[in-house]
Amino acid sequence: MNTSAGTTARLLGAGLRALLVLTALCGVLYPLAVTGIAQAALPGKANGSEVTVDGEVVGSHLIGRRYDLPPKDGQETPEPDLTWFQPRPSNGLGTNSVNTQYALVLSGATNRSGDNEELIDWVTDAKAAVVADNSVPGHPVNPADVPPDAVTSSASGLDPHISPEYAALQVRRVAERNDLPVHRVAELVRDHTEGRILGFVGEPRVNVLALNTALKELAESASAH
Repeated sequence: MNTSAGTTARLLGAGLRALLVLTALCGVLYPLAVTGIAQAALPGKANGSEVTVDGEVVGSHLIGRRYDLPPKDGQETPEPDLTWFQPRPSNGLGTNSVNTQYALVLSGATNRSGDNEELIDWVTDAKAAVVADNSVPGHPVNPADVPPDAVTSSASGLDPHISPEYAALQVRRVAERNDLPVHRVAELVRDHTEGRILGFVGEPRVNVLALNTALKELAESASAH
């Protein structure tokens, strides 16, 4: 009995010591070390790739955001603010109905098959809207030129990028709305077009937040002169 009790006590003691050591190592020292290295080596990425304008955080390079007008009374879906480059649609996003203390947006996809009638209606309506919004006098948009990312949402609904083709499609409209030369706005798109990673991974893309931040600076500079 005494031997059995002593063995049990030693095992419990060893388990407790292991628990305390591993808790300190994995729960305290390792997270502190990783956080410290990340803050020293890559502070911007470690803090969420925040974008700051005039000392104020306006978003993240990693998360898409919408550019909409304030909703009108009784309007469920606000209209896009056509002063800015518009991101991809976000039909898959949901609203937070559980913890209403915070104004949260729930990431998600539409989960509709390619032949789903609702998805087809979404795409058809989105294409018509893109054509109408981006057609300017003397330069109507050909529906065949509307790229897929202009009318379909990403799997997360939070894609921060659009294709260079979609950005180029919006150039004349953005230039007209901001009283800017078309070639200056087109230069912004070219300057903010990112190539494939390592030259072969992914597709060329344009970060909408970075592009609109540069557009804001250009418009303010032009209005100041």
